[in-house]
Amino acid sequence: MSKNNPSDSVTMTIVYDNYQHRQGLKTGWGFSCVVRGLDRTILFDTGGDGKTLLGNLGDLRIDPADIDVVFLSHIDGDHTGGLSAFLAANANVTVYLPASFPGEFRSRIEQAGAEVVEMRQPQMLFDNVFTTGELGRLKVEQSLVAMVHDIGVVISGCAHPGIERMVAKARDTTGGTRFLAIGGFHFFMSGDESIREVIERLKSLGVEWAAPTHCSGDRARELFEEAFGDRYIRAGVGKTIDLSALG
Repeated sequence: MSKNNPSDSVTMTIVYDNYQHRQGLKTGWGFSCVVRGLDRTILFDTGGDGKTLLGNLGDLRIDPADIDVVFLSHIDGDHTGGLSAFLAANANVTVYLPASFPGEFRSRIEQAGAEVVEMRQPQMLFDNVFTTGELGRLKVEQSLVAMVHDIGVVISGCAHPGIERMVAKARDTTGGTRFLAIGGFHFFMSGDESIREVIERLKSLGVEWAAPTHCSGDRARELFEEAFGDRYIRAGVGKTIDLSALG
């Protein structure tokens, strides 16, 4: 199990994404990242397929056995498709998933040997790590929030309920005032005006850094880079962010 040491850096590595950062890694429609340096090592989502996920983990020298927690944002296959293969490699994990997931999904996880914890409301999972709880109606989704020093790192799978709503819930849940928003923002079918409006709302909520990826769309990435300047983080599979260095 990973240990918490305040002197250690907290890092996030994207291990599955449809955008490329490091050559040699396989891309695919979906998202997954690994957060290290907290009390427990977290795998956020599992991408669309296990072969790509495990292959990229291997190339990045991340041992599945070092993962303590799997956090699933929502039910879509591009975020849960790699789970079975991952559990075959390491079932000694706790899987946090929205309570709205089907019972048969939970049963398959338990049959693989992992523990399942269902999430409904915003709450702390363990030291400095929170869930926003279930948000949205048509597509129910939760976001992971990690407090690194005084900065809240809001990790979104697809942000179906709206990335601004997820950041607002993270703010209410943690009491934080400064944020990095990273992950899928689901703007690939949105126009410039609506994207710019969301950017302004995010800034008003305290988002100082942004790293849109996965389903965010090329144009949204351009507009976020324009708006955030040197605090825009170009994300893609293989990207590692030193979260302790923000600020």
